Amino acid sequence: MVHYIGINHLAMATRDMDQTIRFWRDLLGMRLVAGLGRPGYRHYFFEISPTDLIAFFEWPDVEPVAERDHGTPVQGPFIFDHVSIGVDDRDSLWEIKDRLDAAGFWCSEAIDHGFIHSIYAFDPNGIPIEFSWNVPGVDVRARPAMVDVKPSAVTRQGPEPRPDNWPLVTEPTAPRDKVVYPGEGRQLADPDVDETW
Repeated sequence: MVHYIGINHLAMATRDMDQTIRFWRDLLGMRLVAGLGRPGYRHYFFEISPTDLIAFFEWPDVEPVAERDHGTPVQGPFIFDHVSIGVDDRDSLWEIKDRLDAAGFWCSEAIDHGFIHSIYAFDPNGIPIEFSWNVPGVDVRARPAMVDVKPSAVTRQGPEPRPDNWPLVTEPTAPRDKVVYPGEGRQLADPDVDETW
């Protein structure tokens, strides 16, 4: 069984990488740990935690999205509602809120969701962000809970994965076919490439 270790990275888009760096690195305090670039292309990574990153492509023609309340239903094509970033103590919510307020960014009041307390905001690209603190003693990972008043039949099958709902792998990739092809970013691991910092 595959064991997941977190979100390696979420990839977003910005038209102004400098503004994005100022927000994510300087205002929120997330380290800028990798940057790929050449004329017409940038892809930068910020450290959320030891296992999680958020990344941005810089696309000159992308427009910030219109702000809308997190979790509000939409119609038509849609892909992403918001990202929630965990913090390790409750006071961090107010520290982030104070930073956002001082910098002129809208930020909600703290909301009690029972298992988490959250604040909500938007980055300069219009990306909806939630910052969440886990309420002690209410761990839905350790004790999954379903309080949907009308869960579907699939939901009622419980929290554990049901691989029997999918075909079994009968032809796994042969060792000789486990080929990894070169891609963008290999220069980050090449000791012969000069660093820009």
